[in-house]
Amino acid sequence: MVRSHVLICGGTGCTSSGSASIREALAEQLAANGLDEEIKIVQTGCFGLCALGPIMIVYPEGTFYSRVTVEDIPEIVSEHLLKGRIVDRLVYNKSDEAGEDAAAHELHTSLNDTDFYKKQKRVALRNCGVINPEKIDEYIAMDGYFALAKVLTEMSREDVVQTLLDSGLRGRGGAGFPTGLKWKFAMGSTGKKYVCCNADEGDPGAFMDRSILEGDPHAVIEAMAIAGYAIGADEGFIYVRAEYPIAVHRLEVALKQAREYGLLGKNIFGTDFCFDIQLRLGAGAFVCGEETALMTSIEGKRGEPRPRPPFPAVKGLFEKPTILNNVETYANIPQIILKGAEWFASMGTEKSKGTKVFALGGKITNTGLVEVPMGTTLREVVEEIGGGIPNGKKFKAAQTGGPSGGCIPASLIDTPIDYDNLIAIGSMMGSGGLIVMDEDTCMVDLAKFFLEFTVDESCGKCAPCRIGTVRMLELLNKITEGKGEMEDLDKLEELAKYIKSASLCGLGQTAPNPVLSTLRYFRDEYEAHIKEKRCPAGVCKKLLSFSIDPEKCKGCTMCARVCPAGAISGTVRSPHTIDTAKCLKCGACIEKCKFGAISKK
Repeated sequence: MVRSHVLICGGTGCTSSGSASIREALAEQLAANGLDEEIKIVQTGCFGLCALGPIMIVYPEGTFYSRVTVEDIPEIVSEHLLKGRIVDRLVYNKSDEAGEDAAAHELHTSLNDTDFYKKQKRVALRNCGVINPEKIDEYIAMDGYFALAKVLTEMSREDVVQTLLDSGLRGRGGAGFPTGLKWKFAMGSTGKKYVCCNADEGDPGAFMDRSILEGDPHAVIEAMAIAGYAIGADEGFIYVRAEYPIAVHRLEVALKQAREYGLLGKNIFGTDFCFDIQLRLGAGAFVCGEETALMTSIEGKRGEPRPRPPFPAVKGLFEKPTILNNVETYANIPQIILKGAEWFASMGTEKSKGTKVFALGGKITNTGLVEVPMGTTLREVVEEIGGGIPNGKKFKAAQTGGPSGGCIPASLIDTPIDYDNLIAIGSMMGSGGLIVMDEDTCMVDLAKFFLEFTVDESCGKCAPCRIGTVRMLELLNKITEGKGEMEDLDKLEELAKYIKSASLCGLGQTAPNPVLSTLRYFRDEYEAHIKEKRCPAGVCKKLLSFSIDPEKCKGCTMCARVCPAGAISGTVRSPHTIDTAKCLKCGACIEKCKFGAISKK
């Protein structure tokens, strides 16, 4: 009889940190101690707190172990699983979030007691870190496929669409279009129809969809079948990037299991409804996150956007009526069907209902995956859930929406996060990447980073995006190299205006957003680069100069030994000097100097 369950994260983050080896070591230790019949190992998806992975939770105690290594397994087995004594040094608690001494605090065995989890509301992520995503029985035990059974046996197609309309669910892929309205348009079309899932997720720093597919793939499959019933489609496609091998594998396993259980295929639940899903792997093109480009790619053609109208609900995949939603949107739908539109609409704000998943990254203590009700302030996400900025640095800005979004400055940290509020301040929700920046971030360099990404990923079909973004990038390079002129700022804004109004697809239309938002809130940094030939954050190399203070230099020669350009000279126990003509401004000397003798400005 099983007396304990040991849940081990099998998401990409923890897998990359060795969680697979930890599972193997645990299985070996359990067998060696005769515990393999009493204790069950469960491979789950992402728990969310990626900063502390690999993660292991032991039930029924609920003990949350963080940063577990293979070397820790014998102690966990001998102390906790054999003798019932918790290994205190590995337990996650509030002190882990604050970077303090864990022994100085009482242990927390309930995740909801911790700062990271207590303000979260997990709807799309409800099963991630809870079930084994490769076991369909575990999904069914969590009410999986009950929503599909309900719509097929109790609800008309119109009822399903109306439920989504009443819930207020908006697309979580970026644009925020009402999901029920999209389905209603497709339901009104005639002929062969398709259901598509956008699992391409190309934004830098975004991993929300990947984590849902890795932790709860059946939720997406069930929702797509519900969509097929609602609009009258019998075939669906999941477009997932090939760089997500764990997600692809778990989707393949889940699809196979769903077919074996009769939950995909012919006459589902004994009705006349037939529906099946195929996988299509993308090659990592950012533009294929745009709905029409994605459909073009599924068709086997070069992934380029199409002019709209006609919209996909009228003429989409293979020129047939099609609905396309992203992974997170679908993950909400089974719960909306089971718990009702009012339940979902009770969360969030007036125009942005429900919750939103964010991939929290950058200069933040608790990097990871969070799901909060719409309307949660940026301050709550950064300071309470995220644990604040590490190393005593100050919060400077947060970037939402990736290359299509914009920056939120520290002065607006109390902004409630929802679709309309973010657009009002020059940003956007996007798919859910949230990159936090501290005082050491150069906002001009940040804008350049995102524009470089857009230039590389532009499909090149329309001139405003293909040429205009390159011209903008040239101006940013000029500014960060100390060659900028004040009129370049006017040129940037003028180019941005034309690119936004004339680009063919949403990706081109939003490409200037990072530049416009940084110009709006951090114009003084642009002016410092131009007027003073200075980077206030000390990031732009062409504007930096390194020097050694002869009063502080002890002549240890360490700086000279690590300099890759041989730019530092001097004798032992005598002050050294830097040849600025040779200096690469790599910063290696500053990192190695123990006396604080080297500075950059």
